[in-house]
Amino acid sequence: MQNPVIKIFLAFFWIIAIVSLEQIIFRMIPNRHNEILVLLFALLIAITAYYAYYLFVRVIEKREMFEFSTSGALRELLFGTSVGAALMSVVIGILWLFGSYRIDGINDWKVIIPFLALGIISGVFEEILFRGVLFRIVEESLGTWLALLISAFFFGFAHLFNPNANLFSAVAIALEAGILLSAAYMVTHRLWLAIGIHFAWNFVQGGIFGVAVSGGASVGLLRGSVSGPIYLSGGAFGAEASVVTVIICSATGAYLIYHAYKKNLFVKPFWKRVQTEQA
Repeated sequence: MQNPVIKIFLAFFWIIAIVSLEQIIFRMIPNRHNEILVLLFALLIAITAYYAYYLFVRVIEKREMFEFSTSGALRELLFGTSVGAALMSVVIGILWLFGSYRIDGINDWKVIIPFLALGIISGVFEEILFRGVLFRIVEESLGTWLALLISAFFFGFAHLFNPNANLFSAVAIALEAGILLSAAYMVTHRLWLAIGIHFAWNFVQGGIFGVAVSGGASVGLLRGSVSGPIYLSGGAFGAEASVVTVIICSATGAYLIYHAYKKNLFVKPFWKRVQTEQA
């Protein structure tokens, strides 16, 4: 199958359908809000998304699944986790310096478990969809620059339907996360680095600092809260809608893009490849 639009549609439909079915079944389980069950369910979602993607790659695309190559996987995953945690810590630190973040106490450690689950699901499921499927397939056809723009746009658009979202928060997500995570994929052409960044970003933001994650209210290990001007604090959507986050994470994404460019990892659009072959 060569049509990129059809491939993207089929992959999204197949992976989302399987994961949605699991979610429906999980809602029928008594005591499903138990922390251990929530964590186990998140692991199940991640494993299911992985194998659904694996089947799509092997059956529809008929190729090896190099995006999950085990070579250097642990190193890239741990490094990505460190980067995601560091970025969020820097953001919160700057908000604290400006008086937009404060700590009012500490909660029981068990409050971090739902955010471990959130980090696992978003890190694996969303990265498979938006980087493994959307960015990769668009890049193969239209080249790296358009793949960056298109995948970032749809990643931001997907967050437009989150609680407390607005146009600015969607644009912020597109710039700070859509570009950054795609750039993380670009420098390795594997998903481990992007998964690590995404996982740690959500976990540290909500589970440690207690800041709303993409509009969803959070109760973290630290009883934290944000206040002040919306452009600085991000308002009800959380720190992801802060100009501080946009600047720091966009700059990090730009650095990774430059690194990929210097390593000659950019893919030309198909019409330029055809011109080169004909020359």
